[in-house]
Amino acid sequence: MLPSDLLIHRQNGEALEPKRLTINNHNIDIAIDLITCFQEAVGSIQGKLDTLLLELEGDSPDYRIKRGLAHLLKSESFSKFEVISPLEPQDLRQRVYSLAAESVPSPQATEKNLEIIANTLSKELEREVLPVQIRNGLYADLQENRILTQFEAPTPEDLLHRYNLAQVQGVFYRASQISLNAHRNVPGEYKLLFRYLKLFGLMAYIEGDADHGFTISIDGPTSLFKPSTRYGLAIAKLLPALLHVTKWSFSATLQTRDFYTNALKTGRFTLNSECGLVSHYPPGKPYDSMLEESFANRWDQLKTDWVLEREVDLIPIPGSVMIPDFRLVHPDGRTFLLEIVGYWRPEYLQKKFAQVRRSGCDNLILAISERLNLEKAGVKVSDTPAIIVWFKDKLLPKAVLAVLD
Repeated sequence: MLPSDLLIHRQNGEALEPKRLTINNHNIDIAIDLITCFQEAVGSIQGKLDTLLLELEGDSPDYRIKRGLAHLLKSESFSKFEVISPLEPQDLRQRVYSLAAESVPSPQATEKNLEIIANTLSKELEREVLPVQIRNGLYADLQENRILTQFEAPTPEDLLHRYNLAQVQGVFYRASQISLNAHRNVPGEYKLLFRYLKLFGLMAYIEGDADHGFTISIDGPTSLFKPSTRYGLAIAKLLPALLHVTKWSFSATLQTRDFYTNALKTGRFTLNSECGLVSHYPPGKPYDSMLEESFANRWDQLKTDWVLEREVDLIPIPGSVMIPDFRLVHPDGRTFLLEIVGYWRPEYLQKKFAQVRRSGCDNLILAISERLNLEKAGVKVSDTPAIIVWFKDKLLPKAVLAVLD
């Protein structure tokens, strides 16, 4: 994402409007020039790259846009910078300084010491070390001396899309409250969104159901007792995941400061699924684990009237939601939900069984691995209002069919 000093936002009353670049020839040419700078700098120090970028900026009025695009290209998504030195630079400096203190300073003494150190390191490292490597490695840990060893060039269009997304993400740095409406979508899309909510550690309250959609209330960084930039970044990281959901809208309350008086004031920001932003996050995987994929493949080989469907139902519970792995449907109208519990972490097991108890669902089948230490996790199966199927290494469809019939 972009640091605050490279964000370009315009205030329109209470509404905040982030800068977004049009995908046109002019902006594509700017992106191509920047990408070319990085390609030419591969194998060189970052200082050389920064010089090339500064020359490219010149006295252009859109220098902040170019800096923003360059900042994204320097990220780990595209560039790899490495410290290259025969030893850790700090250890190398200590050796050089110690030898330098033993002789009278002079160009000749410096060259001689470099040769001595090179010979010593060659013996210790069992490979040749040249004086030039010592010179280059002495301060290789400084940012401007890091080497650009790899660069995975994006297309100019992808870079501009990433820039537009980053400008919108920057809005969330100041958010105090976010209300997200995920309208009726494919359940698998919901699951991907909820998974990212958990991954980024966001404090969210979820209401609704799969038929009508969900309302997700998220507390922002400025609503905490102490504003947290890290929490703001976590909210910003959620946006690319949200773009994989088909239909959604949200509004955010922002805490901003007046440019002249520095007084706090409230702002607003809204966005929906027609925003035109492009996500760089990969879409959700068809299966969460090999255990689920293996079960589905075995089911396809059975001759049964029961149809296995993947993540097509959601169970709303107070403040959250539960998405079973499969739904089993019979032509006569009977329906069961199947959740496979094969993960061992105590916190996961406690949360999973608490969800099952709170769901009040009377057609849920829990397939539980016998290898799980439920007793250690403090979980009692007898308290669970679900049909239990036990399995060892793999869940066999016949075991599930037995309880269905």
